[in-house]
Amino acid sequence: MSGRILIIEDNADNLDLMGYLLAAFGHTPISVTSGEDALPTCRSALPDLVVCDIHLPGKDGYQIARELKADPLCRSIPLVAVTALAMVGDREKVLAAGFDGYLSKPIDPQKFVAQLEEFLPLSARSRKPPSPGRAVQEQNRQQLPHPHSILVVDNLPVQLEFARSLLEPFGFTVYTAEGPISGLELAKAVVPDLILSDINMSEGSGYDFIQSVKADAGLAQIPFVFVTSTMLSNKDRQKGLGLGAAKFLQRPIEPLELVDELKECLDLPSFDETVSK
Repeated sequence: MSGRILIIEDNADNLDLMGYLLAAFGHTPISVTSGEDALPTCRSALPDLVVCDIHLPGKDGYQIARELKADPLCRSIPLVAVTALAMVGDREKVLAAGFDGYLSKPIDPQKFVAQLEEFLPLSARSRKPPSPGRAVQEQNRQQLPHPHSILVVDNLPVQLEFARSLLEPFGFTVYTAEGPISGLELAKAVVPDLILSDINMSEGSGYDFIQSVKADAGLAQIPFVFVTSTMLSNKDRQKGLGLGAAKFLQRPIEPLELVDELKECLDLPSFDETVSK
């Protein structure tokens, strides 16, 4: 069996990444974004493990730890902090507050679930392959004449890590860039099979980026997909499509749905079609 894991985290990108990784290993993530919801959710869900950020608005991780460890229903549930531990004495403070352990930020997608499973009973640890795509990775590689490459452009490193950890098990070669300027340079150097880009980035917009890509004769035919967490109007979506984007996707999006959307742009079989063969 797998574990039910409560994640207390206010950063949407971190929450998406942790939830995806846990689900990929067969666990059931339960999430809350505020300290005020932590105790009621824990009491009602009674998870196998609680993962908690320290720096939360309002009620912080230390307060949450004290509340959970004082509650008769929750006190025996393992509690793990996820924190940057930037100051001298932070580790001692975390353990003194009642946490059973801690993981350092930024999390390592390759190790995160295995590190958390150390706090789970053996019966709740994963027996699944390390990601939804791992079981078909070799099949994907054999079916393709060459490993398809995807350039992911986003100014948030956590989104780049998320994309890499999701796509590489499916046999894709993943290149990453933290903005349109470096993204365009990398695109010219590697000429990927597909470009996946955010809209709002610190060094320029995705709209400017796609115009630069489509203006380059060597890149113009590459499928370009927008994905964003920002709630945009239909007019904004039409603008992106009008500039040449093949798709315009909205986060949050189910990981396998994202993979299938990208495969469709590359005329590749969907995840379900691949697994059923």
